[in-house]
Amino acid sequence: MRSALFLPASNPRAIEKARTLDCDVAILDLEDAVAPETKADARAAAVQAIRDGGFAPRLGVRINGLDTDWGADDLKALSDAGATLIVAPKVDDADAARALTAALPSGAVLWAMIETPRALLNLNAIAAVDGLEALMLGVNDLAQGLRTGASPDREPLKPWLAATVAAARAHGLLAVDGVYNAFTDAQGFAAEAAQGRLYGFDGKSLIHPSQIAAANAAFSPSETEIAWARAVVAAFSAPEAGGKGAIRVDDQMVERLHFSEAERVLGVLDRGR
Repeated sequence: MRSALFLPASNPRAIEKARTLDCDVAILDLEDAVAPETKADARAAAVQAIRDGGFAPRLGVRINGLDTDWGADDLKALSDAGATLIVAPKVDDADAARALTAALPSGAVLWAMIETPRALLNLNAIAAVDGLEALMLGVNDLAQGLRTGASPDREPLKPWLAATVAAARAHGLLAVDGVYNAFTDAQGFAAEAAQGRLYGFDGKSLIHPSQIAAANAAFSPSETEIAWARAVVAAFSAPEAGGKGAIRVDDQMVERLHFSEAERVLGVLDRGR
């Protein structure tokens, strides 16, 4: 899930364009991108988009919170339409996550957005809820809630970047980094995507199609990583490696844990093709 692009469900042109994009996930937004007076129309458009299908990327829908006037209706309509991926904003604790997963359509999964200080203190409990597939950082709301200052390298958020990835990994979930608002700043986006990859995120939330290619590149294995992974897999697959816990590959000692990581890297490569 290298690239998860948010698009307003209230915009028919955006929905049609989403069918052709090469992001890994297209998320039709019923929340922040939609004005209150158009919430019902946006919901109907998202339902119709699900029923019509034809999307190249995987399709998800971000609902309004269940504590709003629209959230329950969003979830009911999407359930009836057969949605398979629901993105929920401001999931503060395990009870909220369970309430959402209990109302999911059969076969659907939940991405829980981590956007509040309270959610940060409940990361492990949220991640442990059955039915979750991913933790997704909502960095704009989170920075506001924490009252952090602006920083080009997200210095105030670094502990929470790491904590979110740790909670996701502990429970076998995807970890999706937050958005980069200055969508015309290609250099800044590339730097932040590289930071997210360094911290262990699987991909990044996007707000503009121009960010897709850079996100896919940032969260795909590099040529160096691919060559290393192939060398490690080949070495451990050789007859002479049988029964060994550590072997020599290119003047380095590698262990079985490196073999597992090499297989994961090649798996990411295959899925990205």
